[in-house]
Amino acid sequence: MSSPAKSAILAKRPDDVVIVSAVRTAITKARKGGFKDTHPELLLSHVLRAAYSSVRLDPKLIEDISVGNVLPAGGGANAARMAALHAGIPDTTSLNTVNRQCSSGLTSVNQIANQIRAGEIDIGIGAGVESMTMGYGPSSMPSSFSPEVLTDPSAEDCLLPMGLTSEAVSSTFSISRDSQDAFAARSFQKASAAQKAGKFSAEILPVKVTVLNKNKNGEEEEREVLVDSDDGIREGVTKESLAKLKPAFTKDGTTHAGNASQVSDGAAAVLLARRDVAERLGLPVRGKFVFAATVGVPPKIMGVGPAYAIPKVLQKTGLSLTDIDFFEINEAFASQAVYCIEKLGIPYDKVNIHGGAIAIGHPLGCTGTRQIATGLNIAKQYGARVFVTSMCIGSGMGMAAVFVSEE
Repeated sequence: MSSPAKSAILAKRPDDVVIVSAVRTAITKARKGGFKDTHPELLLSHVLRAAYSSVRLDPKLIEDISVGNVLPAGGGANAARMAALHAGIPDTTSLNTVNRQCSSGLTSVNQIANQIRAGEIDIGIGAGVESMTMGYGPSSMPSSFSPEVLTDPSAEDCLLPMGLTSEAVSSTFSISRDSQDAFAARSFQKASAAQKAGKFSAEILPVKVTVLNKNKNGEEEEREVLVDSDDGIREGVTKESLAKLKPAFTKDGTTHAGNASQVSDGAAAVLLARRDVAERLGLPVRGKFVFAATVGVPPKIMGVGPAYAIPKVLQKTGLSLTDIDFFEINEAFASQAVYCIEKLGIPYDKVNIHGGAIAIGHPLGCTGTRQIATGLNIAKQYGARVFVTSMCIGSGMGMAAVFVSEE
C-alpha cells in the first residue's frame, strides 16, 4: 500500500514536469576507450539530436538547453552551443552550461525542470557531457589561488585530491578496506551481468566514431568503430582480486584503482516538457521529474554528500526510504558509497541494481544525466515506479532527486 506522499507523486497532473526521452552514449575509458579521439561537443551533439529525433519532436519547439560540463574547453558555452546547432537545433533555442562538479548533469535537468515549472518554457533539454581524455589532469587547474582565501582551512580543503577525501571518509568513519573491496566487486559483478544480458542496450545510443591507433610501424591509422557498450566493465572481478591492488593515495590507505570510479568519457540528455504540452503534441511520457535538493558538507569528507542530500529531498517531498523502489547513488569511491548506504540504512539490493560508476565509469558532467537514463531503464525492466538519484560533489556538497517511472 502506498503512503499518502507516494500516492501524491504518482498522481498525474497537467502541470507535471515529465520526461519525454532520456538517452546516453556508452561510457568509455578515458585515454584508451572508444571515445578517446572524439571531442565532447560531438558526443553532446549525438545525444541532443537523439533526445528529440527519437520522439519525432520538431526541434524548433525546444526553448532552452542546459548542459552540465565540469572540464570545458574554451569556457564551455561555446562548444555546447556548437553541439546544439550541429544537432539540428535552431539558433532560436537558447543554451547555457553549468558546473556543479559531479552533479552538473542533474543540475542541468533540475534547471530545465524548474523553468518549466515556473512557466518560463514548455519544453527543454537537460544534458551532461565530459571528455576526461581531453579535459582531465593538471592542465585543467589554474596556476594559483588567492593566498588570502587559502588561509581558511575549509577553503584549502576544497583543493584536496579526491582520493584523499576518500581516505578521510574511510578513516573518519572506519570504513574497512574489506567492505570497500566487497562493494566494488559487487558493482563490477552486477554491471557485467547486466551487460551480458543486454540490459543496458535500451538506454545507450550507438555512436560511430573515428579511432586513431598506431600500427606495427608506429604510423597512426584511422579506423571507424561503432561504440555501443560501456568498455570499462570487467568480468570476473572479485573481492579477492581487488585485495591484491596497492593503495593509490596513501601508503596505508584503503582506496585504489579498483574501488574508485573510473576516469571516463560520455554524454547523456533528458528531454523534458510540461505534461499537458507533451500530451497535446502526442509525445511519449517515460516518467516524471518530482524534486531535487542540494546540501553542503565539509570539503574534506565531500563523499558523505548523499547521506545528507537524500534525507533532504525525501523530507521536501514527504517521502520515506520505504517509498523508494531503488536508488542510483554515484560510486565516486567505495568508501563514501558504503558510508552513505550504511548511514541511511538502505538495503544494498536496492542500490545500483546494474552496478555503478566503479564498474561503468564517471564522466563528471555526464553522470547526473546518465543516472536518469539508467534509472528509467531499470524501472521499466523491473516494474518499479519511484527512484532516487544522488551523488557526492567535489568541494563538499551532495545532490539528490526523485523521479517517477510511467512505463
